[in-house]
Amino acid sequence: MQIKDFKVDKSLKELTSHRTVVLPVACYETKIGDNIQGKIPLHWHEEIQFILTVKGEAMVQINEEKLAVKEGEGIFINSGCLHSAEDVSGDCVYICLNVSPHFLLPQELFSSYIYPYISATNLPYISLNPREEWGKNILDSIMEIKKLINEISPFYEINITSLLTFIWQQLIRNGFQLEFSQAEVEKHMRMKEMLNWIHQHFAEKITLGDIAKAGRLSNSECCRYFKKILKTTPINYLIHYRIQKSLPLLQERDSNVTEVAFKVGFNSSSYFIEKFRKSMNMTPLAYKKNRN
Repeated sequence: MQIKDFKVDKSLKELTSHRTVVLPVACYETKIGDNIQGKIPLHWHEEIQFILTVKGEAMVQINEEKLAVKEGEGIFINSGCLHSAEDVSGDCVYICLNVSPHFLLPQELFSSYIYPYISATNLPYISLNPREEWGKNILDSIMEIKKLINEISPFYEINITSLLTFIWQQLIRNGFQLEFSQAEVEKHMRMKEMLNWIHQHFAEKITLGDIAKAGRLSNSECCRYFKKILKTTPINYLIHYRIQKSLPLLQERDSNVTEVAFKVGFNSSSYFIEKFRKSMNMTPLAYKKNRN
């Protein structure tokens, strides 16, 4: 089994290129358990995303909300929203469709039919229910786009653009009341700034005050942000991130557990082992042996 490393940059923006050779569109099948971290880590991208679970069940987090997406169900994730996915069933597979918002409709229609929706702060996601006609239409269209990309039949690019227009029409015709809150925009911008700072400095000695300063917040407000959006504390997030960064290092044949601990910011190998065991249900050495 190939283990895939889901890559993001220091601001959590996904580095995967979401496009085919000629279109700013990507549609592919993902098995969550194949990722090196055993899940799809927290990230964001400018493209809108549609997910269709084809096997098992995924727990998807979008900003501060979590929801289960069961087999046959789907979800729309809006542009710029932080999101992650975990495998609930142990065998979860989903189809992922990523599309540049600028490709959905002709540019003359962007300001009227695209921008208000991707900038609305009350629409981080929309659940796609196969038992509702519009939801089923979108989910069926995702499958058809995946088929077109795989087969590359004549005029497949035109067929994909037609389906994307249909998908977007099905999504927005339901009369969502759009809201825009500058406070919400600011909140998630500060959250991304703090996460960005952690990802740049995780190997260094870090205090709660350092993280709060990166978000221009007090220590207590910083803790409130992390608790509300990520359901954890800033320091626990830092520890978890350090452990995730240790995984590819432990897979190197000549790596040493103590050296890896210091490389990712732990000042004690015993503390690293304790936190690693709690997070991964095994010791770093056992993980290393299993992966080599």
